[in-house]
Amino acid sequence: MVKTNRNMTLTLLITTHNSLSQAVHTTLKDRGYKIDIVYAINKTQMIKEIKSFNPKIILCPFLKSYIPKEIYENYPTFVFHPAPRSDRGAYSLDYAVFNEEKEWGGVWLRANELYDGGDIYASSSFKMRKSYKASIYRQEMVRVATSTLNELFYNIEKNISIPQILNPIHKPFTQKMRAINWQKDTTDKIVKKIYASDSLEGVRDNILGVECYLFGVWREDRLKGEPKKILAKRDGAICLGTIDGAIWITHLKEIGGFKLPATYVLKDKIKGVKEDRLPLLFDKSYSTFYETSVEYRDNVAYLSFNFHNGAMSTAQCIRLKYAVEYLKEQCEVLVLVGGVDFFSNGIHLNILEDSKKQGEDGWANINAMNDLIKSIIFADEVVTIASFAKNAGAGGVFLGLACDFVVACEGVVFNPHYKTLGLTGSEYHTYSLPKRVGKEMARELLDNCLPISAKFAKEIGVVDKLFSYNNYYEELHQFAKSSFSDDFIWDKQEYLEENIDRIEELKEREIAIMYPEFWEKDSSFHKLRREFVYKICPTKTPKRLKLYNT
Repeated sequence: MVKTNRNMTLTLLITTHNSLSQAVHTTLKDRGYKIDIVYAINKTQMIKEIKSFNPKIILCPFLKSYIPKEIYENYPTFVFHPAPRSDRGAYSLDYAVFNEEKEWGGVWLRANELYDGGDIYASSSFKMRKSYKASIYRQEMVRVATSTLNELFYNIEKNISIPQILNPIHKPFTQKMRAINWQKDTTDKIVKKIYASDSLEGVRDNILGVECYLFGVWREDRLKGEPKKILAKRDGAICLGTIDGAIWITHLKEIGGFKLPATYVLKDKIKGVKEDRLPLLFDKSYSTFYETSVEYRDNVAYLSFNFHNGAMSTAQCIRLKYAVEYLKEQCEVLVLVGGVDFFSNGIHLNILEDSKKQGEDGWANINAMNDLIKSIIFADEVVTIASFAKNAGAGGVFLGLACDFVVACEGVVFNPHYKTLGLTGSEYHTYSLPKRVGKEMARELLDNCLPISAKFAKEIGVVDKLFSYNNYYEELHQFAKSSFSDDFIWDKQEYLEENIDRIEELKEREIAIMYPEFWEKDSSFHKLRREFVYKICPTKTPKRLKLYNT
């Protein structure tokens, strides 16, 4: 039996610090636990780091590798498995999506010599959405992992558990099972296969002679053609015919390469394919691929920008700026909604890595981002609100902070920093962040390079309003529609008129510092970006993650 309390020392043993582990990390930090993080790189390193900290309990929210018995025999170790009781092995969520399970769940189980075979100390379930694997993981699975922490600690202390049902371990979900038969598979079956494979490991195929993996599938209602024939392209995506319709594929990854918009991978091979354009703000009147859309309710316009993984290219920033400029004339309150899985994560690193003019294209990307943010800051005839219903990182955080008000959903995680990629950052952050939290806290957030919870963000002033997950969008709307007043607009206009030169000067200083980071060949940004894009495994736990609550 382990006596638990809020001052207890915990280690998070993880493969990498992903969305789920960050959610667990920030939740525990908010509760006052002393937390150390260890990357599972090799047996000797894991044991050494864990012994050095000597935690009372080890939690493994995201771990792909085997746990040595020297660890789980000496420390109570609990693994989060993204599946309900009786399910064992890797590929659990792949099978759940592919089999179109109606209900799924997750468990915290105690590590032992059996693969996913230990006793279960906490669990929860949810109704499955029809969506792709990564989205289910980032949303429902994250909520399961964090919402069961109280149950987990209580049951650890009271030694309450139920045995795992030792069903056979899953067989690997192979590429043979994922493979598309374009002459036989219906649109529904193709969508299901890609959903079950997104974001890892993708569906392997050959498109116009390019061996690659497919990601980001959307149904298409209007276009039709021969199976696998490329019918159109739009905003980086390609439309392919199926035996009963068509689909859009937004991203491809060449064998040995990294994920890019499909048109970037195919390049000249699709030179003659027509560009099937949509209005800047699509009305969602039929099924197709789109990135920017708007919904109106009362005096409020809700602007969605569903960019893949929250990355924003130069072209996407420009389109979003045009959307903001247009909507400023159509409403009293403009709410930036972001996308299905992320609000925004800033500039598009994969496209920059692919570029033959990395300095030039990086410079264009950050300036396009700044132009977008300028249009938000100086939108002086409307109230602007950032709705952080999903996670945000780097410049994506500061995109939201450009708004008059910032609203967040409980459970959201922010990464308000740049330095892990060798950048100092722009996006007017030297204006918007100190304005909200003060210079000292702003510097601390930028230097520590740690994730923070929406709850903590509210406490320090990054966020104005924090709403519950269950009623988030209704609470958001009630706040939004009541936020407009003539007095507020007059005060805003007066403030901006008085401060325009100072605001622009701060941005110019940011850009001056960033210039060599993009253009100089020995800039650390190029090396760190490459490691990020190619998902190069670290050789040690990052020092910034060795900081813990005191």
